[in-house]
Amino acid sequence: MKNLLVALAGLLSFIYLINPTFGVFEFLPDNIPLVGNVDEATATMILLGALRYFGLDLTYVFKSGRTIDMGTAR
Repeated sequence: MKNLLVALAGLLSFIYLINPTFGVFEFLPDNIPLVGNVDEATATMILLGALRYFGLDLTYVFKSGRTIDMGTAR
């Protein structure tokens, strides 16, 4: 059941991102300053999370080449 819900959430976010309504139906219109693209960012996060759940982790694209280990710094 959980797999079905995650797949459905990923599919709905993908459909929202490809924008088949050409901007007629949006949760937040893009012309609202500062918050206009929050709905697209949320849909992207849901889609990335669903893909990661099924084993396709694309979040490495957003990581820099170096890592900081906060556990050893004093």
